Parts: sequence; structure tokens; C-alpha cells
Amino acid sequence: MGIRLRQICLVAEKLAPVVADFKVIFGLDVCFEDPAVATFGLENSLFPVASNFLEIVAPIRDNTAAGRYLKRRGGDGGYMVICQCDSHETQLARKARAAALNIRVAWEHEGKSFHGMQLHPADTGGAFFEIDWDAMNQPEGHWTPAGGSDWASQMHTDVVKYYSGVELQSADPRELAERWSSIAEIPLRKDSRGRIEMPLENASVRFVEATDGRGDGLGGIDIVVGDRARLLAAAAERNRKVSDDQVMVCGVRFNLL
Repeated sequence: MGIRLRQICLVAEKLAPVVADFKVIFGLDVCFEDPAVATFGLENSLFPVASNFLEIVAPIRDNTAAGRYLKRRGGDGGYMVICQCDSHETQLARKARAAALNIRVAWEHEGKSFHGMQLHPADTGGAFFEIDWDAMNQPEGHWTPAGGSDWASQMHTDVVKYYSGVELQSADPRELAERWSSIAEIPLRKDSRGRIEMPLENASVRFVEATDGRGDGLGGIDIVVGDRARLLAAAAERNRKVSDDQVMVCGVRFNLL
């Protein structure tokens, strides 16, 4: 049962400054803005990162789930790990597995060509765990949340080539890892540095101890860079550089590989 990381969602208090950071620092362009997120009191922008996506959402009204999340975590940060599965049967199996583990579905959409399922972050821990099925079944092509296939014309990989992992932090990373592993039914392993991770088809979900005072959450993303010097120079100009191996944008650590 194939599951791949297809989209990472971050949440910001204000959309425009974060969009500007990603354009200037990472050399990315917006490929899609989804009017449907207004239903949740949000606005958004999507960037293609190779054949996957980075989404930024921001509240546009009071008392939204995203707004409460911002307050709970003390500002901008990671929000959702969004995966694409290889068949509707795989998605339904994950839904059944979540139910067996008493993990609630926070939101679900059953359309003719796209079925979306978000698992509740209070139950999964760390972040929303979203497992979607797109009837086109093109893991590097058509993706309904990005508006279809037109996103490819906005793809740039000269500065950032692709992302290879997402990092979830917790006071108890082992317990969090085992919960996600149980939902996905994917065995855990350790990376070259001895950190616990759950391998997906194209990336990994890593589980680390929370040490920044912000509690459980999506705290980091691993990106493979094509032009480190250009990226770091732009990050320094916008006061986003942490070190030669890391920048901080939208409250998230971007580890440069």
C-alpha cells in the first residue's frame, strides 16, 4: 500500500510576508490559490517544489481552527503533513485503521475524482495527518489540491531541488512515532544519525524531541538545495538565516542538504 508525501502545509498569521520569503529565499513561484479554503476562514498559496507542494495558509477571520493553532503554538509554524496514496482502497484501509485506533477524522471530502481525509491533530499528535486519493493517480503530475496539472509551468528547481523529509517534534518522540506508524502501518526505522523515522515512498517523517519551547508540532523540513550560496545570501538579507545549514521561515526550520 503506497503512501507518499505530496504536500506540506504551514500556517502563518499573515500570508503575504511569508509568500515573499519563499519567493525571494527559495526562488519559488506560487502555482495555485484555492478559493475553497475560504470555507475554513483561510486564504492560501501553493508553491511547487519539484513534483510536490508547499502550502501556506493564513486566517482571514476570527475564531478559525488555524487561528487557534497559531495561538497554541505561539506563532507561525508547521500545520499539516499531506500524503497521496496509490488507490482508494489504500485510503479506505487507513481510514478503517484510524477508526480502530480511536483517531477521529477532522475533515473528509468524497468527490468523483478526489477523496480527501484529514485526521485530527489532537489524536494523531504533532500535526494533521492527511491521506488523500487522487483518481488521476499521477504521483508526480496531476494533483487536485494544486488545481490540477497547470502547476508545472511555475516549477523552479535551480535554488531548491526538492524536499526529502518532514520533522515532527514532541516531548515523547518515540510515542508519537509509534502512533503515526500504527496509523500508516509503516514500520519505523532509524536514520544515519540514529533518529526515529517513518519512511514514505519519496521522503521520510522524522520524530525528534521538542527543545524550542513550542511543544508538539511540525518543526522542520529537509530540503535538497541547488544553489546554497544564493539561498543563504537571500535568507541573511531577510533575517532568516540560522546557520550555513539552516534557515527559519514561517516558524519552521529548513534543514539544507
